[in-house]
Amino acid sequence: MGLGIPAFPLTIVTHVLGVVATVLVLVWLVNFRGGLAWEDENKQLIFNIHPFLIVFGLIVHGGEAIISYKALPLKKEVKKVVHLGLHGAALSLGIIGIYTAFKFHNESGIANLYSLHSWLGIGVIVLYGIQWIYGFVIFFYPGGTPDIRRFSLPWHALFGLFVFVLAVGTATLGFLEKLTFLENTGLDKYGSEALLVNFTAIITILFGVFVVLSALADTPAAADDYEAI
Repeated sequence: MGLGIPAFPLTIVTHVLGVVATVLVLVWLVNFRGGLAWEDENKQLIFNIHPFLIVFGLIVHGGEAIISYKALPLKKEVKKVVHLGLHGAALSLGIIGIYTAFKFHNESGIANLYSLHSWLGIGVIVLYGIQWIYGFVIFFYPGGTPDIRRFSLPWHALFGLFVFVLAVGTATLGFLEKLTFLENTGLDKYGSEALLVNFTAIITILFGVFVVLSALADTPAAADDYEAI
């Protein structure tokens, strides 16, 4: 299915938005939240790894993986490896990002899995893992039969977009939850940090929008092997 517009310009916008989202979340965490650390007496620095790895790892890497078939002028087999590798990196970084949230909670004496954000986050990472394993087995190694691959492809693409959109929505809930906690402890609701967090969330949403548009847009006429997302 195509949108009647070329995919390549949309992928360029997607790349830019991914970089901007990554830079903004780093600016927030380093300039306003004190930085990132795996071990520290200030447990908030441990938590700060979580939003960075979710945005840069799970969402940006995952989005780039989805559009890799549309964005890269490479042979199909090369794009398949890039697609698989980026999704594998997204999944791995996402798992580490979720682990750091548990680590922060456990070391700070905070209960786990009490919010909608946390429930959806676990759901996203589980679905992402299932999607990656199924894609690896059916499309990479050992590989399904031609009939199985042909039947699976549209569902694989659709389910992948669903999980990605769910991940973006869950991250947006995370920004909202964290900002609400900060505001309840005295952060200025109209201050520079609050505006930065909201703006970062909007850029992350726009990145997700352009990933979906890129995936649904028309492929270059000469590229017969752009069919799989």
